Amino acid sequence: MRVGDKSGDGLLYVLSAKGAQFNASLGQRPRNHRTQTNVPALKARFTSGLFCSIVGVMPQSLSKVIIHIIFSTKDREPCLGLDVRPRMHAYLATVCRDLGAEVVRVGGVADHVHIVTTLPRTVSQAQLIEQIKKASSKWIKTLDARYCGFFWQRGYGAFSVSPSQLDTVVQYVEAQQEHHRTRTFQEEYRELLRRHGVDFDERYVWD
Repeated sequence: MRVGDKSGDGLLYVLSAKGAQFNASLGQRPRNHRTQTNVPALKARFTSGLFCSIVGVMPQSLSKVIIHIIFSTKDREPCLGLDVRPRMHAYLATVCRDLGAEVVRVGGVADHVHIVTTLPRTVSQAQLIEQIKKASSKWIKTLDARYCGFFWQRGYGAFSVSPSQLDTVVQYVEAQQEHHRTRTFQEEYRELLRRHGVDFDERYVWD
């Protein structure tokens, strides 16, 4: 049943699931214009106070969306050596938290990063990743002249993570150093795309 707006004639219009229209003065029994047969299932009294309280109550919005974000340095350059990598990972986590995300884990190797985090309720996925890249790229340039040409790749991968698989994904991110002893970032990324059923074109994946 849907409740319509109050009209200028002081009536409150009510539409049943079957489309029948009723009207009633506030506090009176609805009358069916299409048929005079009483419908027990629709017997109700509507008062202005009750109607306003139903419309006025808006519960707090809640969100718990976990995503696994992956992106590399421009041209897969191994810019993130062991001396700066922990600091970069910590800074990425800080940017996420400043945007309202709950960071679970940040990891990666010299040419790419993995971020497991919740998606903030008030920020889109694209906005979150844009801010992460923009802030961290600007920050690393202030550390040393050798990072003056640092950039992230333009693209990224973002995959949803179910709560039941969160531990598995976190373990995967924590094992990046060992994982990439035998596999390149390109090989890893192709496998992730296939695992998630993503069709991709090699010409655009590495942009």
